[in-house]
Amino acid sequence: MGHKIWVAGHRGMVGSAVVRALEFQGREVLTVDRRDVDLGDQAAVHEWVGRYKPSSIIFCAAKVGGIMANDTQPVDFLYENLLIQNNTIHAAHQAGVDRLVFLGSSCIYPKFAEQPIQETSLLTGALEPTNEWYAIAKIAGIKLCQAYMRQYNRSYVSIMPCNLYGPGDNFDLRSSHVLPALVRKILAAKASGLKNVEIWGSGTPLREFMHVDDLASGIIFCHDNYFGYEHINCGSEAEVSIKELAETIADVVGYDGQFIFDASKPDGTPRKVMDSSKIRELGWANKIDLRDGIRSTVTWFLENHPDAPVV
Repeated sequence: MGHKIWVAGHRGMVGSAVVRALEFQGREVLTVDRRDVDLGDQAAVHEWVGRYKPSSIIFCAAKVGGIMANDTQPVDFLYENLLIQNNTIHAAHQAGVDRLVFLGSSCIYPKFAEQPIQETSLLTGALEPTNEWYAIAKIAGIKLCQAYMRQYNRSYVSIMPCNLYGPGDNFDLRSSHVLPALVRKILAAKASGLKNVEIWGSGTPLREFMHVDDLASGIIFCHDNYFGYEHINCGSEAEVSIKELAETIADVVGYDGQFIFDASKPDGTPRKVMDSSKIRELGWANKIDLRDGIRSTVTWFLENHPDAPVV
């Protein structure tokens, strides 16, 4: 019997990228649809894991969203993420699954963490208030993996990505992250002939973006090669301001209008770039340039999203 890898959350942007990458490598992948197993149902998760007996698990499932969604739905982001990750990690242990990779988020780090952010910055300061609910859930997931490693010697590791984008992203302006939201706004402005696009915040915050296919390669690399107790960062180490990001997207799609920045709206963390030297020293590196990644993401959105504007 071969090594079977269960990718939890395979319909999401990250999970689907991991599945594509694993299948390209010829590996055996297990998936299960939400209508068949609700990860929020502890008994259902335990029964499924016990029945199909994955050799290892890559946990990509999560309730995710941008600043507005996090700020207006704190219960959903904290409770739902705690529920699904606790059920899955505990079920893995109960079924004797010895290897699990838990996907976290760079929002686990303090708002004013020293830059670039090292793994040791965790729990050294206050979180960014606009997404602390999601961050606390992810921190709990990291600690639960460490607890199983400490108490039961399980090989459960955690990987922290930077801001992601790519095929399968969420382009709903009510809940999306900044890059897909800007793609949608700018394409809509171009299609409608609008001369201005309004953007939340001042445009000055610095962010690190990485294509989801690069993260998929990093997750699989850690699955195969990283066995440390501490979580590990995985980022591009290339930062750009929100204003520069908007200008890059506009250039890629051919929009020549102006941007109006609404400084009354929250900026979030002023600067966030992670130190990914640890994973790079192990031999991993990202490959997709931001401009090329945006171009392919725009193409995917226009070809696959039912509400994409006609440009």
